[in-house]
Amino acid sequence: MSLPARAQESRLPSIGGNGGGLIAGQQESDIGQQVMISIRRSTPRITDPLVYDYLSAIIYRLVPSAPLQNRDLTLTLIDSPAINAFAVPGGIVGVNGGLFLNAATEQQFASVLAHELAHLSQRHFARRMQQQETSAPLTLAGMIAGIILSAVTQSDIGIAAIAGTQALAVQNMLAYSRANEQEADRVGLDILATAGMDPSGMPEMFEIMMRQNRMQGNRPPEYLSTHPLTQSRVADTRNRAEQYPDEDIRDGQEYHLMRSRLQVRYAPSPEIAVETFEGYLKQPDAQRNDAIRYGLAVAYTEDRQYEKAADILNDLLAGNPGRITFQVSLAEVRLAQNRPDDARAILMGALARNPGNYPITYALAETEIADGNGLAAAEHLKQLTRKLPGQEQLWLKLAEAEGMARNIVGVHRARAEYDVLMGDLEAAQRQLRQAQEKLPAGAPQRQVVTERLAEITSRLNAHFNN
Repeated sequence: MSLPARAQESRLPSIGGNGGGLIAGQQESDIGQQVMISIRRSTPRITDPLVYDYLSAIIYRLVPSAPLQNRDLTLTLIDSPAINAFAVPGGIVGVNGGLFLNAATEQQFASVLAHELAHLSQRHFARRMQQQETSAPLTLAGMIAGIILSAVTQSDIGIAAIAGTQALAVQNMLAYSRANEQEADRVGLDILATAGMDPSGMPEMFEIMMRQNRMQGNRPPEYLSTHPLTQSRVADTRNRAEQYPDEDIRDGQEYHLMRSRLQVRYAPSPEIAVETFEGYLKQPDAQRNDAIRYGLAVAYTEDRQYEKAADILNDLLAGNPGRITFQVSLAEVRLAQNRPDDARAILMGALARNPGNYPITYALAETEIADGNGLAAAEHLKQLTRKLPGQEQLWLKLAEAEGMARNIVGVHRARAEYDVLMGDLEAAQRQLRQAQEKLPAGAPQRQVVTERLAEITSRLNAHFNN
């Protein structure tokens, strides 16, 4: 896609790269790992594979167009209905569930992600951290984690987390400067356009935030407390977006399906979710809107009206036979009805057409666990942990499946990996030692456990020596 001359001028180089500076290279990676440990420990998150899979797809649609030095990103979905998103050193990108609720289009949603990737690519957060009078990476990690926890939980949890470090710097550490924001706007617009998305989604999303700001009075959307937004900036972004070619760019259906799914999640009750979506269906042409019908099916499922949900999902599948979201959702209904054979048949057919798919494979593992087949569930979950080793809930589920299959060594190994992700290396060490004791000398699996134990022990020693 060719860009207008002015847009091409905004392709800014990445500043403050790996050469020198306070935090760079391995230090940023270490900080990112520590931030994720704090988030895993303290922040409620959405682990729904369908929503996570969608977020991964949209992020990795944008990433090739972003001038990132390190494209190895870690995604996390915060379970909060507030508008917020963040990106910090170490390639951590976080999104609140509330962003789906407030972004009416996929283009608007993607604009926030593009803006965050722009901040990451220009190392705005890292450069602000470099201005602080500290040089210990773990101290920096503690500060960043505390700031983020304060933002995503809207509480004092994060402030407590950094007490004794540099508490005075907290209030304005994460608030980007006007220059940073303008730079991120320009780079973000380029990312959107190059990725084949509509740059006008950015000013549209900013206007939504400004409206919320006016409605909420003294309590603006959390995103605006860290990303200062003015009317002139909205106007500037709109003018820049208009310089890109005017193309007919339409939303993907999956965004609206996930938006409906999360609307049900954040409804005050399943009954209210059903009433809401039944109300939507009374609007003109709503019967042809698959996202509304899907939302009603999800609401019926939550309200235990399983046959009504199944009727809608079967009808949706008749028009979209390969849609993974509909297949997984129908399998969830059948499993909720205690019909694991039906759920398995749906999912095995879907997996044959989509080998290795995360939501399908996870739903199959859940089905096997519900049906008492720990061994089969463990095989599915092992595939997922190889693909997504940073998802701690997968290791917990694998430990459950291994326990059901009476594979005690497998339980210890899975629990050890969970403990590592939670930052408890001593607990991981204990789990691996127990696994080691249960394996005969010379067994190939014992060698694997011994090597992993040595790695964990080395990390522990390095931690204590710092």
